[in-house]
Amino acid sequence: MRNVGLVGCGAIARVHAAVLHALPEVQLCACCDIKRERAENLAREDGCAVYENYTEMLEKEKPDVVHLCVPHYLHVPMAEEAAERGIAVFTEKPPAIDRDQWARLRRAAEKVPVGICFQNRYNPNIRTAWEMIGSGAYGALTGARAFVTWHRDAPYYLDSGWRGRLATEGGGALINQAIHTLDLLVWIMGTPEKAEGLLSNHHLAGQTEVEDTAAVYMLLGGRPALLYASNAYAADAPVMIEFRLEKATLRLEGNGLDIMTPEGTEHRTFTVPETLGKGYWGNGHLPCIADFYRSLEERRAYQNNVDSVADTMEVLMQVYEKGREMP
Repeated sequence: MRNVGLVGCGAIARVHAAVLHALPEVQLCACCDIKRERAENLAREDGCAVYENYTEMLEKEKPDVVHLCVPHYLHVPMAEEAAERGIAVFTEKPPAIDRDQWARLRRAAEKVPVGICFQNRYNPNIRTAWEMIGSGAYGALTGARAFVTWHRDAPYYLDSGWRGRLATEGGGALINQAIHTLDLLVWIMGTPEKAEGLLSNHHLAGQTEVEDTAAVYMLLGGRPALLYASNAYAADAPVMIEFRLEKATLRLEGNGLDIMTPEGTEHRTFTVPETLGKGYWGNGHLPCIADFYRSLEERRAYQNNVDSVADTMEVLMQVYEKGREMP
C-alpha cells in the first residue's frame, strides 16, 4: 500500500482523488491546500489528514507519492521539494513553464520517479489510431492537423489569482488547454525539427498577459503538423485531430474515430469509463494514473515520464520563444 498526498484541492484534484479511490494499492493519506476549506471538503470522504502547508504535510505524513494539482508555476518547486525527500511525484500539466524550470524538473527526476498527467495518451481512440499508424497498414504517415476551440472568459483568469499572467501560468491557450493535443501530435509523429507559431489575444486583450489563440506550424519527423488552439469560441467543442496517411485519413473527435479511405468511411465509437471531470478534458485519467502506480510496483519507466515528454516541451518552448519575439 502506497500512501499518497494530494496538493491543491480544486476541480482537477477531485478527478485525481476519484482515481485514487478506485485503486486498491494506494491510500490518500493527506490533502493540502492554502484554502483549508477546500482541503477539508476533499478529505472528508477518506477521513485523511488536512494541511494548509505543503512542507508540513511532507514532514509529518512522509507520503510515498505526491500528486501536484497546483497552479502551473508551483509544479517544479514542489516536485523538487518532494524529490529531496525521496518522494515520487505525479504532476498535472504543464510539467514546467520555462526552460529553467524544465531543467530543474529533469534533475529532480534523476532522484525519484516523476510522472506527467498527459491522460489523453490513454484514450482508446488515440491508442487505436497509434496502433494503426504503427502497423503501416495504411502506408506512411504524411502529416497531421488539430483543432482545439474552447471558451474561457475573463473571470476564469481574473478570479484565479494566477491564470492570465506569464509569471504564474506561463502562457495561455497553448500551455494550458491545448498542451494535451500538442503532446499527442508530437508523441505520435516523432522528433521535432521545427516549431513556430502566431500568438494573439482577441477577446481578452488588455485583460490578460497570455494568448487566447495560437496557430502552430511544426515539422515532426520530417512531416508537417498544424495546430490551431483558441479560447475565444462560444463553447467547449470536442477536440479534432486528423492524421493523414498514404492510403487513409484517421480523424478523431470526442470518443470517435473515422477511418476514411477511397472505398468509404468507417466510423468507430469507443466506450469509455464514466467521465471524471469534464468530458472534453479526455477520459484517460484512470488508466494514466493507474499505469503510474503499476510502473512504481514493477520498477519500470512510466510511459509519461520526463524523458517521454521532452519533445513536447521543446516544441512548446520554441513556439513561445519565437512567437513572443514577433511584433
